[in-house]
Amino acid sequence: MIRKLTRTVLPIAVGLVIGGCGDDNPFGIEGVPENDDFAPELGVDIGRMTLTATGMYFEDLAVGTGAVAESGSVATVVFTGWLIDGTEFDSGTFQFQLGAGQVIPGFEEGVLGMQVGGKRKLVVPPALAYGTQGLGSVPENAFLVFDVELTALE
Repeated sequence: MIRKLTRTVLPIAVGLVIGGCGDDNPFGIEGVPENDDFAPELGVDIGRMTLTATGMYFEDLAVGTGAVAESGSVATVVFTGWLIDGTEFDSGTFQFQLGAGQVIPGFEEGVLGMQVGGKRKLVVPPALAYGTQGLGSVPENAFLVFDVELTALE
């Protein structure tokens, strides 16, 4: 039995390991953009970014020194959002309560854990953004890039 299992499972496991070497998409998320898919002016380098369990990438551009954003906090942020081709779709300053579902899940996840004064770059997959529906100038299944600065917490 063990010999049969080894002949069946081992080649599959080796294939998965070899196939996964150097993989920029370890979580198997469909359509993850490569670095050269992002407009150069966005400054996205997937290799420098942290990949979360949900499939979102983030990079701290500046770590703040103030309070830490937690669920229940009211965050004030300054942000700009782009499509990966460099098209800006939104920007501004606004407040929202973390954990209340007032923003797309990827934006909320990206702000959680930031300190006041911090700046982050986020790459949000469609499932944590506007999904298969899109919204306004954001097409369906779009990855989004955000620069976010956390300016205050209440």
